[in-house]
Amino acid sequence: MNPTRNFSNTLSGHNSRFTPPVDAGVRQQTQVGFLLLEHFSLPAFTQALDTLVTANLIQPGSCASSTFSVDGAAVTSDLGIVICPAAAITSGLQQPLDLLVICAGLRTPLVASVQLTGWLQALAHKGVALAGLWNGAWFMSQAGLLDGYRCTVHPEHRAAVAETAPRSHVSSESFVVDRDRLSAASPAGAFNMVLEWLGTKRGTQLTDGITAILAFEASRYRRASPAPHANISEPLREAINLMSANLEEPLSQDQLASYVGRSKRQIGRLFQHQLGTTPVRYYMELRITESRRLLQYSELPLLSVAIACGFVSASHFSKCYTTFFGYSPSKEKRFGCIKSMQREVK
Repeated sequence: MNPTRNFSNTLSGHNSRFTPPVDAGVRQQTQVGFLLLEHFSLPAFTQALDTLVTANLIQPGSCASSTFSVDGAAVTSDLGIVICPAAAITSGLQQPLDLLVICAGLRTPLVASVQLTGWLQALAHKGVALAGLWNGAWFMSQAGLLDGYRCTVHPEHRAAVAETAPRSHVSSESFVVDRDRLSAASPAGAFNMVLEWLGTKRGTQLTDGITAILAFEASRYRRASPAPHANISEPLREAINLMSANLEEPLSQDQLASYVGRSKRQIGRLFQHQLGTTPVRYYMELRITESRRLLQYSELPLLSVAIACGFVSASHFSKCYTTFFGYSPSKEKRFGCIKSMQREVK
């Protein structure tokens, strides 16, 4: 069997869960600890944790997480749900943590014991990155660990952080990642905070894949767009939008160049210089990515999926699909589409 073809960087993350793994050598596991304080925000904690759990769906065993409390006892969250941590924070000092997340909440008392302050300072001295959820940044500021850093905190506690960390910049953003200090002021911010940090540790292909999976409800019902490209030129952005809007009847390279107002050679250079691929390859990857979504989340027969994505025959579609995913489209998992599969068998 011929080796599968890799997606280019722009769409590799979006399809990473469904493509054969690329051997990148043995990578060290990313270790994250969560320190649960009384009345911590359960939604913020689960959003941060879900990012790591989802990462393991794409790269099995890539991340490990541990939960701690100050004394090892159970902690009550802001929703009244009691969580039993694995150990006291003293155990965290003995573990090879990459990141410790201080999970706090609106009603978490802004009181830090001498022991907690010492533990945080010891972790920082070891080179462990520190993060704060909701008003968790206050505990870092109280320990003198935010000087010269940007941070964010829930609006209710911005003044308190600004008072304890006068040499830091308290932002109004939902999350901030500043070197080895992270902070988030909301559950959504907690997700994006860990996602951005994880991208610096393990690469954006993984984080693009996480985003694609956790956007399931959106991708199930409408076309999923690849991760936005913030640094591309307007002509290239326009070309990509035209491609995305014309999958069923793909535009020729001459048509694409004409609509964008550039020569075919100029369009080719834009794709190569800014995305590291060719217009023809990018267009094919968009069509293949959309065909996978339709196979998984629609009841369209295989031939209809092929036509909807611009393939002239089922055999050509099957060949292209197998080239990227390593198996034919007829073997793709179809979630909740038993009836359509039965119709195809008949």
